[in-house]
Amino acid sequence: MHLVPVTRDGIEPEVARPDPEKVVAGDPVHITWNIEERGGLYAGLWQSTAGAWRVDYTEWEYIRILSGHSILTDAAGAETHLRGGDSWVIRPGFRGVWTVVETTLKEYVILA
Repeated sequence: MHLVPVTRDGIEPEVARPDPEKVVAGDPVHITWNIEERGGLYAGLWQSTAGAWRVDYTEWEYIRILSGHSILTDAAGAETHLRGGDSWVIRPGFRGVWTVVETTLKEYVILA
């Protein structure tokens, strides 16, 4: 099949938490619905409950926020608010903190 719907229907979710050493605040729970995993390309849906953790991107990631409110704070302290309808590309080398203010659901495409 060449067209794959971006949906949670029929996909067994993976439930995880960030590495405890990276957690800055709260007890965030991540739920991931992996739709595509092929040759370093990953696509699907990701949701997280409130909390904050340190991130260090080594891959490219395109994100589209479907609902909720998160804040990405870079290493210099600049904040970017992510809300429903926002789309971003996160480049390799981004370091900072991902804070989920309100449970956030995003679509993602990762190129590792």
